[in-house]
Amino acid sequence: MFDFDMLGLAPTLNDALQRANFTQPTPIQNQAIPLALQGHDILGLAQTGTGKTLAFGLPLIDHLLAQPGKPAPKTVKALILAPTRELVNQIAESLRNLTQKTKLRVGTVVGGQSIGKQISFLSRGSDILVATPGRLIDLMERRAVDLSSVRHLVLDEADQMLDMGFIHALRKIAPALGTPRQTMLFSATMPKQMEELSQSYLTNPQRVQVSPPGKAADKITQSVHFLSRAEKPQKLREILSADMEALTLVFARTKHGAEKLMKGLVADGFNAASIHGNKSQGQRDRAIKAFRAGEINVLVATDVAARGIDIPGVAYVINYDLPEVPDNYVHRIGRTARAGREGEAIAFCAPDELDQLRQIQKLMKIEIPVASGTMPEFAEPKKTRNRGGFRGRKPQGANSTSKPAASKRRRPRRRPAA
Repeated sequence: MFDFDMLGLAPTLNDALQRANFTQPTPIQNQAIPLALQGHDILGLAQTGTGKTLAFGLPLIDHLLAQPGKPAPKTVKALILAPTRELVNQIAESLRNLTQKTKLRVGTVVGGQSIGKQISFLSRGSDILVATPGRLIDLMERRAVDLSSVRHLVLDEADQMLDMGFIHALRKIAPALGTPRQTMLFSATMPKQMEELSQSYLTNPQRVQVSPPGKAADKITQSVHFLSRAEKPQKLREILSADMEALTLVFARTKHGAEKLMKGLVADGFNAASIHGNKSQGQRDRAIKAFRAGEINVLVATDVAARGIDIPGVAYVINYDLPEVPDNYVHRIGRTARAGREGEAIAFCAPDELDQLRQIQKLMKIEIPVASGTMPEFAEPKKTRNRGGFRGRKPQGANSTSKPAASKRRRPRRRPAA
């Protein structure tokens, strides 16, 4: 059964979808594609792993196929902005698979790669350019790219771009774009700033939402282990040993922590690699390629990969460290249960991470099932002190007529010198 042909796409695109074994559109695609084909601006809200790339990519390609002529040197017809290099590469790969038998040129510009090669590519013009904002501004300042012909703008994972401070970059890029244009903004969450962003850059947008912000995919089984930090390494090895062939993505909080964890796993015989901000783009690309191909089965990452890995075969996501930002938990676990598959998300919670766990559960409006351990006693709300300065029950010998002992006055702490 092939249902994409009901959406009104060009026959060339329907053929490409069939070759890629895409048969039925996801809910976000079903709702967004017809509206985008009509030329509406789109505000799309959907959790990770629901097919947002095709939701904006298919109508974008359809519009470009209907436009005759090649792009002029240095010009761009459609611009897609994404927050990370990994996500830029992932989007570009998906679009190239759909444009293989067309004359459309899909290019990428990201930091960490040769700017000279990117200038050379841009000199010939691009139908679709997928870029990180920072590198794009570098190229604009060098007059290597002309954005005045852009008639289609896509902001993917816009909430993360806000978190990463790219709103200032967007304010530099937007005035250089052509008008009138169609703008599509896609995001997994909808913070207040996102409303302001949509009002600034979208015109009468059609809002498409297929799941509440902060909700994980339905096919993800979640659990949490309460344990000390010292117990985390052993618990991780137990879980990995139980299914040695499964593709497992492990999230650490820091670059140093991710690298140390990966090296420890390799020393213990696990087939592991890592990606984080201290790795070159080439190292990160090779690690993801090896992970996708099954050459390594454990990938340790920081949040640089929370939205940049689209590998349907990821069976487990392990939050070795809970993220500081609760939204990032949703994006992390969205790396599993992709393309209709099932997946498992496992969280480790040390005593000093209880607040992060509470914030995550509040955002998702669920209580994550406990797999092992118990929540420490101090995680309970503190009891209110009574007038006598005691917590809870009065100690033996205390009575209602006795006066509370005068509390000692604490000296104010001296602040260290700046």
